[in-house]
Amino acid sequence: MAALMENEVFKAFSTYAAIVTLKMILMGPVTSYFRFTRGSFCNEEDVARKSDEEKKKLLMSHPDVERAQRCHRNDLENIIPFFFIGLLYALSGPNLSSALIHFRVFTASRIFHSFAYILAFPQPSRGLSYALGMFATFSMAYNLLSKVFLL
Repeated sequence: MAALMENEVFKAFSTYAAIVTLKMILMGPVTSYFRFTRGSFCNEEDVARKSDEEKKKLLMSHPDVERAQRCHRNDLENIIPFFFIGLLYALSGPNLSSALIHFRVFTASRIFHSFAYILAFPQPSRGLSYALGMFATFSMAYNLLSKVFLL
């Protein structure tokens, strides 16, 4: 384990994996912020002390809350595969500069994607950032598989 922690590529992967994990975790408070500021809750117990009329209003969905939830779900769909592919890629002994490009492109694309999603930037900004992140993950997978199967 000590030797692994001295591996520059593994340290880089750990750093960028931590960054995207924190970004993904922050989506929970972002959703909560929109719930409270937009008055949109999804559970009866969240509005239990309100009148029946207020409950009807507060239990309705709001587009900003749904947008934050979709952004969070998109993170889950993309960051979890990055963890597995990125870890295996890092352990396969890639060149440090190549690995840094993959990790940085993925991380930057996910951060930009979240801003584009939450702030409703015009397309194709969100789509391009999504595609760029996917390209980085697929590129790591291809590099990994080409080493394993000598493609």
